[in-house]
Amino acid sequence: MDLAEGKLKRMAERKEKMPTEPIFMSGPWITEHEIRVVEDCMRNGWYNYGYVETFEREFAAYHNRRYGIMTPNCTTAIHLLLTALGIEDGDEVIVPECTWIATAAPVSYLRAIPIFCDIDPVHWCMDPQSLERNITPKTKAVIPVDLFGNMPLMDELMAITDHYGIPMIEDAAEALGSKYKGKRAGNFGIASVYSFHRTKTVVTGEGGMLILDDDKLHERCRFLRDHGRRPDGPAYFNYEVTYKYMPFNLQAAMGYAQFQRIDELIAKKRWIFESYKERLSDIEDIQLNAEPEGGFNSVWITGLLIGKSYNMDKIKAMERLQELGLPTRPFFYPLSSLPAYPGKEAIYSPRNLTAYDICDRGINLPGALIMTESQIDRVCEGVRRIFKK
Repeated sequence: MDLAEGKLKRMAERKEKMPTEPIFMSGPWITEHEIRVVEDCMRNGWYNYGYVETFEREFAAYHNRRYGIMTPNCTTAIHLLLTALGIEDGDEVIVPECTWIATAAPVSYLRAIPIFCDIDPVHWCMDPQSLERNITPKTKAVIPVDLFGNMPLMDELMAITDHYGIPMIEDAAEALGSKYKGKRAGNFGIASVYSFHRTKTVVTGEGGMLILDDDKLHERCRFLRDHGRRPDGPAYFNYEVTYKYMPFNLQAAMGYAQFQRIDELIAKKRWIFESYKERLSDIEDIQLNAEPEGGFNSVWITGLLIGKSYNMDKIKAMERLQELGLPTRPFFYPLSSLPAYPGKEAIYSPRNLTAYDICDRGINLPGALIMTESQIDRVCEGVRRIFKK
């Protein structure tokens, strides 16, 4: 890992050849509609939580959930929920190896133990067999991740968690609009979480949403979100020391305006993926995001897995594409390989062989919502050049 880190550092320090039309790795699509809604909030939204409440209600309804709870970001949404579930010191929570650290960090906040399981080689999400092998009497929750918009084998995961009586939390941060067997992402487990980070499909700059159905869990999460106050209690009266994870109206106005364009935004993400898929279809021994029969992948970002026949790792591929003025991003590192979790690589790298293998060969292609056809052409030409045999 030290060698890979050194290469990445050199790449970052190297002056990138910027074309006349820069290509961005990720980013939103903002129109006059968002500007008008945010302006309305700026003028009229300082004396209520109208946009927060509307966004929460309509986002939950879109996902066929009873309740929505907006938070400052997706990480805090997971933290709220784990706290409400009573996760504590010494408990174990199973997460997939390959995801952003935000899935696992809230587990550590509560002094619980994140357990890293392997991923499936096709959809790159939590592997059901690895999940079951990692369950112990200390397992108190499981958090599968809809990676890059890809959906895990939810039926199998839920059958396992139901059998053991373990709550499942769906991290759908990257899968707004995806479907598994006709059922929309955000509908699986006791609750689901979403991200509105500036890189996501719907953005608020930072922001998150917890959606769920259980009345008591909903009430507890709302209580924990605002310094332990109750809606029917006296003003400035706190029943417990809890968190300050309240959103703000201006943030929600932006998110709600984007949410009103959700079909358009998902369609653009899908167009980017389909364009890559079509243009790269004749290149042998590469793999893009999976879309099982009966599913729909909203493809927050297009992943590209380099076949072993090229004898090329992700660092080399990224370096060569950067030399062509093309941005890329590495596949998520296995969490157990990170300095944030010292000593874990020796334990998990022999167990989670698929995650470590895919991490070495996976990159992400640019997916900003403002991408044009000519930009996609340029990216595909660059990919074609580096994989030319």
